[in-house]
Amino acid sequence: MVFLIQKSQNKDSKAIHLKLNELIAAQEGASNRMVDIEDLTEEELDQLHKFYAKLYQLAKKENTLTLSHSIDAAEEINMTKQEKISKIRKKAIVKDAK
Repeated sequence: MVFLIQKSQNKDSKAIHLKLNELIAAQEGASNRMVDIEDLTEEELDQLHKFYAKLYQLAKKENTLTLSHSIDAAEEINMTKQEKISKIRKKAIVKDAK
């Protein structure tokens, strides 16, 4: 009896995972890293968690917590902003030196 219940739960779980994979794959801008993650090792899941924690920190810095970015896009946006800030500061230093 327990075996049948477990088999039914496994089937339901697999169906839910497939539906979630389809939603992720269909969503424009969604990270394909999330498709089929249930097959990853614990270490790989931890690494993925670190990526999303970093994405959160970048979004928090930019005050764009509600916007969705890939990690790479968020890093690029953050670097671009930092470069602009650095240029502005350099101009201010040069201006003050004159």
